Amino acid sequence: MGGVTSSMAAKFAFFPPNPPSYKLITDDATGLFLMDPFPHRENVDVLRLPTRRGNEIAAVYVRYPMATTTVLYSHGNAADIGQMYDLFIELSIHLRVNLMGYDYSGYGQSSGKPSEHNTYADIEAAYKCLEENYGTKQEDIILYGQSVGSGPTLDLAIRLPQLRAVVLHSPILSGLRVMYPVKRTYWFDIYKNIDKIPLVRCPVLVIHGTADEVVDCSHGRQLWELCQEKYEPLWLKGGNHCDLELFPEYLRHLKKFITSVEKSPSRRSSSRRSTDRIERPRRSTDCFEAPRKSTDRRERPRKSTDRPEKLRLHEYKFNNMDKLEKFRTSFDQMEKSRRSVDYHEKSRKSIDQQLERARKSVDWLDRIRVG
Repeated sequence: MGGVTSSMAAKFAFFPPNPPSYKLITDDATGLFLMDPFPHRENVDVLRLPTRRGNEIAAVYVRYPMATTTVLYSHGNAADIGQMYDLFIELSIHLRVNLMGYDYSGYGQSSGKPSEHNTYADIEAAYKCLEENYGTKQEDIILYGQSVGSGPTLDLAIRLPQLRAVVLHSPILSGLRVMYPVKRTYWFDIYKNIDKIPLVRCPVLVIHGTADEVVDCSHGRQLWELCQEKYEPLWLKGGNHCDLELFPEYLRHLKKFITSVEKSPSRRSSSRRSTDRIERPRRSTDCFEAPRKSTDRRERPRKSTDRPEKLRLHEYKFNNMDKLEKFRTSFDQMEKSRRSVDYHEKSRKSIDQQLERARKSVDWLDRIRVG
């Protein structure tokens, strides 16, 4: 049931370009992958990466000399990395960062079919490549999610406790909320970003156009409100869903954000779990879940979690008091019994004394008669 519903939702959520905007070819001389029709660049690696769900995705890695930060870019739902290629190059140059972009399963030259959980596996494969092939540390990575790409971005972000930062570009609250103004999170919804954003523990920049006709600007505003570490958002007046990169403020604000997080202390407090490994994926949202209250509005403060402990302590005290009371009652009964025995013992002695005196008195009278 969950898989069928998720597949139906996927038909509304994913629009891979058909045909793809590029082809992957192998260079005979070097054995390297090349993207046709783009010329080969020495600082660009073209890759094919296996995912844990059995697919193989296409990706590009753009190197910038002496860069300390790497951006992992998840594109929108009607694009592929061929269409994004020139933007990737420009962002790498102007932001002075390394950048990896990848195609979701079923997009471009990636195998498989697009689905919510395939995209989660796709971004994990890209992250794993950065970590293992390029030696990139978790605390030097900024996750960038555009439109539907905000889904895999936030899903990975909540499992990387040392992540440097997150950028959400025209993000969605959830798949269902793009079409209907629902106030609950339903089990059949996809990309439940509204429930995940409060769990992200690094600075978050939200960029959204005020005239977005695909994903209303209220999505971005609400996600920003729910962030733990808010960075000054960028609401581009008159900006639509696919033209924000054309605004001068876009690049300027993005560069300011990256400079700011690069200068901030490295991730984060020593009390946090210091691991560069991805935490285990959470239970599939394709499985049936009962509808639960949405985080559309802030939740009331939860009651202290030490209540069960206090309850147990109270029960312990109560039980002990009960035992003590029973012991005290038993002791009192024993004491009364002892006193009763003592009383009867004293009474017996008193009678014996009286009898002894009477006997002596009789003996005295007998002596008088004899005399």
